Amino acid sequence: MPDANKYCIKVEPRPQFLAEQSDPENDRYLFAYTVTIVNVGDIPAQLVSRHWIITDANNEVQEVRGLGVVGKQPLLKPGESFEYTSGSSLTTPVGTMKGSYQMVAEDGTHFDAEIPEFVLAMPRVLH
Repeated sequence: MPDANKYCIKVEPRPQFLAEQSDPENDRYLFAYTVTIVNVGDIPAQLVSRHWIITDANNEVQEVRGLGVVGKQPLLKPGESFEYTSGSSLTTPVGTMKGSYQMVAEDGTHFDAEIPEFVLAMPRVLH
């Protein structure tokens, strides 16, 4: 088990509904999300891949895997952060996203950085 203090990445997602790009009449809801990734551990680590689990209000699940984020594989030294914005579309006005980033520390240790679950919601849908 990797040392929790040595290999520690904090992930902070912030979602936003994109009304101007959505088409509710045709069940198309677009969301942007900005993610801040901070190395709060004691060793440099590189984000090499991602795994997203996207669930809509009908419990339809999409899994997305790929190398890096937005075409990059950032190397974060302790205390450094990386921020990026991406997007997702749903067929329902509400859904959730969660997942993990697969990291490789400078010493060769592989570990996952958890992406906490967050809600994608069209305004005034949730009370």
